[in-house]
Amino acid sequence: MERGAPGNAVRVKIVGIMLVRNEDRFVEWAIRSAIGVCDEFLVCDHESSDETTAILGRLTQEFGPRLRVRRCRDSGESHRMIAGYAGTDTWVFGVDGDEIYDAAGLVRLRRRLEAGEFRAWWVLFGNVLNVRRFVPGTTLAEGHLAPPCRSMTKLYNFAAIENWSGRIVERLHGGEIRFRPGYDASQRHNLQDNTAWAEADFRCLHLCFLPRSSRDADASAPRANIMDRHALTPAKLLARLRALLGGPTAPDWKEQKYARGPLVSEDIAAFLTTRP
Repeated sequence: MERGAPGNAVRVKIVGIMLVRNEDRFVEWAIRSAIGVCDEFLVCDHESSDETTAILGRLTQEFGPRLRVRRCRDSGESHRMIAGYAGTDTWVFGVDGDEIYDAAGLVRLRRRLEAGEFRAWWVLFGNVLNVRRFVPGTTLAEGHLAPPCRSMTKLYNFAAIENWSGRIVERLHGGEIRFRPGYDASQRHNLQDNTAWAEADFRCLHLCFLPRSSRDADASAPRANIMDRHALTPAKLLARLRALLGGPTAPDWKEQKYARGPLVSEDIAAFLTTRP
């Protein structure tokens, strides 16, 4: 079958997986935006010390067994939570604490998954607005679009793999993947390349330039993420040194990858339906 072509309807399961650490500003919004399309939503709370843990506790009472939270000392536990889905008809949806999705668009995307449109692909990427700020008194946000920025959305077809193991510091990053016959790592479908922001089903507000925790005092200095802390390239070591000396803590690659292209304003009314 040609890649991307619709086929016979398939039975699919969608499992959300989130790794958080001190995300109390947006974590509730992120979960509410994505959980409606998921059969299960798993959260690894990596020793949060702000209000994240309390927020997650309240949401587990609201959503019941669909939302499962595990307190983790090891960020790699977040990958072990979803490793067992390899080889099953499951789409694993990686959501971060600074990612807000168009909930209605995800419902439409699920219908397309169930129609078999994407079964020949290993991973789907979608449209993104890397948000600099929300425009007060409006339903607009300013930021940089993907494309031309890279898309950081994560929706993986676990039916395509036998296993995903090895050294993995967080879910869906690193390690070794053994693919099933007919699949390989090149089967990456960039929906954003052919779909405008306003028309996309799979689209995300990436709040990467905004503080994610009440403990983050300086809105001008977004913190490094887990992969920054583990992948110690010379540039990242230099960024750490600048932070220790009182300089900005935002890694240079965040500007390089998420601030490409012009600063634009986009209507985000569709995302506000799940805002707490």
